[in-house]
Parts: sequence; C-alpha cells; structure tokens
Amino acid sequence: MTPRDMMLAALVSLIWGSAFVLIQFGLQDFSAPQLTVLRFVVAAVPALFLPRPRIGWGVLIATGLTLFTGQFLLLFFAYRAGLPPGLASIAVQMHVFFTVALAALLLRERPNAAQSLGMGIAFAGLVLIGLTVGRDLPLLALVLVLAGTFSWAIGNLLVKRIGPTPVMPLMAWISLVPPLPALAMSLLLGDQPPLWTAVAQASPLGLFSALYVGLVATTGGYGLWSYLLARYPTATVAPFALLSPITGVIASAIVFGERFPPLRYAGMALILLGLAVVLLPPRLSRR
Repeated sequence: MTPRDMMLAALVSLIWGSAFVLIQFGLQDFSAPQLTVLRFVVAAVPALFLPRPRIGWGVLIATGLTLFTGQFLLLFFAYRAGLPPGLASIAVQMHVFFTVALAALLLRERPNAAQSLGMGIAFAGLVLIGLTVGRDLPLLALVLVLAGTFSWAIGNLLVKRIGPTPVMPLMAWISLVPPLPALAMSLLLGDQPPLWTAVAQASPLGLFSALYVGLVATTGGYGLWSYLLARYPTATVAPFALLSPITGVIASAIVFGERFPPLRYAGMALILLGLAVVLLPPRLSRR
C-alpha cells in the first residue's frame, strides 16, 4: 500500500471514530429517528447521479432496513438511553463477530481458528462490560447497541448474498430506505418539536453533526473505503478499521472527559483484541 493510500485508510478510521462524538451533539437537537432521517437524506443524494445497482427492490429494501435503518436507529436510541460515545465506538465492533456467527449458522460457513479465537476473546470482553452495568451504563443502552450491531450483521449477510457490486451506488441507493421508516417512527412517537421545526431551531453544531454523519462519515467514508478495497486485498485494508474505535475512545475522552472503571476498560480492550485476531493477516494473528 502506498503512503498516500495508507493515509487515506487512516483518515477513514479517523472520520468514523470522530462520528461517535458528533452523534452526541446531534442528539441534543434531534430525536433518534429525526437524526436518522437527516443522516440518510444527506447520504442518499448521490443516488440522484448513480445508477441503481442491478439487484431487486426487495433485496435493496431489506438491506437498507437492516444495514442502515436498524443499525443506526438502535444506536441513536442507545445514546439516548445513556450509552457513552467512547463505549459505543467499541461496542459496535461486535457486528464483526455477529456476522461470523450468523454466517456459520445460516450459510454453513465454518469460522476458522482465528475467527473462533477472536469471537471468544470478544465475548469475554462483552461479559466484563456487562458486569459494569449501572448508573453510567444503563442495561437498556447496552441491549440497544447490541441489537443495532446484530441488525448490522444481518445486513452484512444480505450484502454478501448480493455478490460483487459497486459499493458507492449500493450505499447511496440503500440510503433511500431509512428516511421513511424513521420519519414514521418520529411521528408515531410524537417527537417535539417536529422535524422541520427541529431543523429550523437546531444549533450550528447540531446541523454540522447531521451533515457530518451523513455526508462525511457515510458517503465520504464508504467511498474512500470502497476505493481502497478495489485497489488492495481486504487483508491489507481491514486492519485499519482497528483505528476507528481507538479514535472514538480518545476523542470522547478529550471532548466529554469520559472515564470508565478498570473492568470496563479491560472489556473494551478484549473486544479490540478479538477484533485484531479476526482482522489481522493470519501470520500476525498467530504471533
């Protein structure tokens, strides 16, 4: 990988990690469904210029409902329930392990030794985090974020079943799906003020958050990531994903002064270690 592309890979991880902090600011002005609507209205703009992927509408809608709608609605509700941004950046990485487990169960893809070991390490980390549930980590928040990562894992399997297809058009077109169900949920819950009023009254930081997670984190982040995956083997690019949760933890500590009990740090470290075992090339994983 060239130095330039290594910097691009690190930039994507920085973008995704920083998004966990900005989500917290966005939810100060918008409800969880409203922020979901805004994120994907922005992310869907490229669909105006990109051809629809050659997949059926049923598959496209199902992928949008799981990969984006379920994942982010539940994540934003988890924030509302008290999930700290730094912990969120680690907890969402469980989607990797849920994906491996679902692939083994539904697609009969047996995990290799590194994947099995990584899943075991990450599960141990999740147990340690679960032991810290209390005042600063409500059980509901942890359940919601894990449900969101499970939805993400289902979406990953749907993308896998789609097969090779250009990533940018796929991401843009499935971004058309979340706004309608999220808006319906906002109306059902009676969010006040309503979305159009919330946008008019939002602070500059709240509006920037919505634009950032939609335009920069979704469209820009996935665009750069797909560019790198097209140029290099997955095993070369994937390890850079480890920088994203680390960035999230550091950024949240700087901005919000997040501090966790030692047991939770140990659990977060085990999840990252498990992720490293799964993502890093086999030679490094064995070491």
